[in-house]
Amino acid sequence: MNLGWEGFGGAGICFLSLVYAGIGIWATEFFLKRLRLTIPAGISATFVVVLTPLAVYGAQVALGGWAEGLVYREYHTHVDWRWMMMELCTLASGAVLLWRYALPFLVMPIAVTLWYMSMDLTPFLFGQEQLTWELRQLVSLWFGLCILLLAVWVDLRTRREQDYAYWLYLFGTLAFWSGLSMIHSEHEWHRLVYLCINLVMILVGTLLSRRVFAVFGGIGVAGYLSYIAYEVFEDSVFFPFCLTAVGFGIVYLGILWQRNEGIVALRLRAFLPLQVQELVDRRR
Repeated sequence: MNLGWEGFGGAGICFLSLVYAGIGIWATEFFLKRLRLTIPAGISATFVVVLTPLAVYGAQVALGGWAEGLVYREYHTHVDWRWMMMELCTLASGAVLLWRYALPFLVMPIAVTLWYMSMDLTPFLFGQEQLTWELRQLVSLWFGLCILLLAVWVDLRTRREQDYAYWLYLFGTLAFWSGLSMIHSEHEWHRLVYLCINLVMILVGTLLSRRVFAVFGGIGVAGYLSYIAYEVFEDSVFFPFCLTAVGFGIVYLGILWQRNEGIVALRLRAFLPLQVQELVDRRR
């Protein structure tokens, strides 16, 4: 989607998007009902969902409801509250197609759109003039946490079906962990809390068999240990050796964890509710 497309005008962009969407719907029906191929059907349906913001953008431009100075190709690169209508319509179309076809890959554009909204929501709620980096971080953190709670709810509701929560876990964790990691503090105990949260994420990843928690939690722990190594051995000739030791230590802990993860997880899951145990067993 480059600037050349702007030459079609708002009505032209909207019309072309609807034509492509119609082809996507036809392809979804063809793959799903005629060929029984769920993966290409999911891709075709997702194609329709990701066309939604383009169609809405074209309609807004055609109706004169779009401000100057912002074009569609900046949708994926610029944070701006004016994308909110496009994102809400994308969520609506994704929900309708997910209800109609029940294909798990359709959750991907929904999760991405929720992630985008976590960034665009800040200027929408507080105004561009009050926008600060710290405020963005807090909104991303809490919005990501809400998406994670939604993912758990979806996981429990669909535990006997396909995996509909994967993308929600991924982008919810990304929003939560990014906001958490970018929060700057001069207090050491705040950084210690950050370490504990990342350790809890690794534990949750083990309990729920969701490695996305373990991956981001492991990166957070490694970052904290590197920070400690730098602060303790700053201006010291031993800093490279200390950092190398930290790296090897993390690898060694990973080996120990991999060898004992099954036993630890099995013991911990005994304390979980029966529904969650059933969910984890099926996901494994």
